[in-house]
Amino acid sequence: MMQRLVDHVLAVTKESLKAITYESLNNIVRLINGVSALLLALLPGKANILEGIHGWELKPTFRGPRFPRWMENGVSSFNQFIHELSVDSDNSSPEYSSGEEDTDRYSDRFDFPPSPASQSSRTSEAGFAKYSRHQMDWIQYIILLIWFPVKLLLWIPLHLFRLVYYGVSKAISVSGNKRPSHLNAHMRVLSLKDHIIHRATDRRRGVVEDLHLGIELSIEAVFDVVHKAAHLLFSPSEAFGTLFRLFSSHESDTKEDCDGVEDTPIYTATLGENDPMPTERNVKYQPLNTDARTCQDVITDLGYPYEAIRVITADGYILLLERIPRRDSRKAVYLQHGVFDSSMGWVSNGVVGSPAFAAYDQGYDVFLGNFRGLVSREHVNKNISSRQYWRYSINEHGTEDIPAMIDKIHEVKTAELRLTKPDIEEETDDDQLYNLCAICHSLGGAGMMMYVITQRIEGKPHRLSRLVLLSPAGFHDDSNIVFSMAELLLVLLAPVLSLLVPAFYIPTRFFRMLVNKLARDLHNLPAVGGLVQTLMSYVVGGDSSNWVGVLGLPHYNTNDMPGVSFRVALHLAQMKRTGKFRMFDYGSASANMKVYGSPMPLDLGEHYGLIDIPVDLVAGQKDKVIRPSMVKRHYKLMKGARVDVSYNEFEYAHLDFTFSHREELLSYVMSCLLLVDPNPKHQVNQRVVRSRRKGQVAASG
Repeated sequence: MMQRLVDHVLAVTKESLKAITYESLNNIVRLINGVSALLLALLPGKANILEGIHGWELKPTFRGPRFPRWMENGVSSFNQFIHELSVDSDNSSPEYSSGEEDTDRYSDRFDFPPSPASQSSRTSEAGFAKYSRHQMDWIQYIILLIWFPVKLLLWIPLHLFRLVYYGVSKAISVSGNKRPSHLNAHMRVLSLKDHIIHRATDRRRGVVEDLHLGIELSIEAVFDVVHKAAHLLFSPSEAFGTLFRLFSSHESDTKEDCDGVEDTPIYTATLGENDPMPTERNVKYQPLNTDARTCQDVITDLGYPYEAIRVITADGYILLLERIPRRDSRKAVYLQHGVFDSSMGWVSNGVVGSPAFAAYDQGYDVFLGNFRGLVSREHVNKNISSRQYWRYSINEHGTEDIPAMIDKIHEVKTAELRLTKPDIEEETDDDQLYNLCAICHSLGGAGMMMYVITQRIEGKPHRLSRLVLLSPAGFHDDSNIVFSMAELLLVLLAPVLSLLVPAFYIPTRFFRMLVNKLARDLHNLPAVGGLVQTLMSYVVGGDSSNWVGVLGLPHYNTNDMPGVSFRVALHLAQMKRTGKFRMFDYGSASANMKVYGSPMPLDLGEHYGLIDIPVDLVAGQKDKVIRPSMVKRHYKLMKGARVDVSYNEFEYAHLDFTFSHREELLSYVMSCLLLVDPNPKHQVNQRVVRSRRKGQVAASG
């Protein structure tokens, strides 16, 4: 009797402590979210900035263990489990969802979930009832803080009485019955499956959720020790017998646990081409609930083919060229990302909104380039130091990385087309068997223009048929005061900073994991996320891109995060300071003479006349990072140099070109690619004619 009473007291105390810690942590989270909402309300210009976050609200969506709802409304635990499973899986998307309180409020009134309101109706409703809702929320919080201790004090003795009373009445019927060992294993597998379901629907947990889980596990461990000590005190003979059986079967239990937990298969109906029988596959989960999916994972999960190609540059850097292969296609497209980005940006919007998948569906062989220092941080010299590795500027992007990747594309495509199309017409080695277009964003656009011009100067073929440049870098003198201060700091302190900070990146795995989890917390706490979004937008001059959403993308993960070398940042600062799109200035006339043969770096804007392929420039009207006036400068210089160039503007911010689903932009980019002559021979002839006309104009001038 005494042992049963102690067990009940420990159980109630443990659950009460869990409830108190959960509610305390939840109230702290709500307080942080409320303070952030207050600060956000005081910041000016937030309305336009928060346009980049779709469906954000001020209420936190922190989810965790709670009191069973069947204790409140009488619903059976099985039906409630099914309901909560469907709700949790629906709310596990990375977009901002409506608050937990709204879900509970509607579920208490209706037997079915309400239909989601449109974005406009949400905005009008929020604007109409903003002050009243905030007052009611604060009143509810105060009442909750007062009522919760009273309710807990009343609930503990009542629950103790119920447990003791019903436990004694049922003791006779259950005495002598012991659960077989195979039932314990069965229950362990069932609990493991429940855990797997939640991990599969929500791959990443935030710091707050991990903190709550750690506290709960600590409480479980402490009370487990206390319970075993009490059990040993009241039943020493049974306790010693249990310990003996435990140690005698320790090895077999350990092996069984390892097999059951680490390599538990998830049964999936994967239909093969030859064997239609369902097969099993083991799913590997990332430690600490982080999202470490790669570009390969995204592409293959959506059912597209994938190929990874290792490319070695002339200076020894090993790059990752990724591909969605269509080997028999004679039209290919090469996509190059911008700063702090990778190939993931071209596939992050899924099948419908990603340029890479759209091009593949149009029959293109798609190649995704990655600059050095981003996805692959490898070098042929395994002993290279960090300072030596990061010693590169945009020059190396345009004269080393892009040439190496395009040469590899040419090598692969030529070999595959000659193999898959034996009846192909006899063509000389100088002719190209395929068309290659390039779609570039931001820094990738600057690197691509540098590549075309330097290849023409050196008399080498660039193998491109058309350029589509989305908000290309190059001219940056029209920018905000924050960029001006950063430019002044980088240029003046370059000799010192280059020694102290070789690159801007997160070097350790722990801090990358912390950033990955904090990004999840910014989604769970919309007011905090809105505050961070507003502050980051202030830094970049008011650009309304979804900066918080970008931090949540898989390529900002524990294993690898994009980094930028100091020289790349210094190169951009030099462009802004001089107001010219030119190559890297090594700081002295003698150093420049060794590289360029002149005391000053090569001015690329003055050599736009060497571009012999059509160029489509696209600017964003809301882009504050590279403003439309800077893209127009590219257009005017190219137009003056008689380049076949077009210019278009969309109402986008800087990151909307890659990270947002923009059907209008995708249609425009695909229409630009369709303008390319499908016959590669005609493309070569047109470039020759265009070059001759430019030479004649220059001679007559």
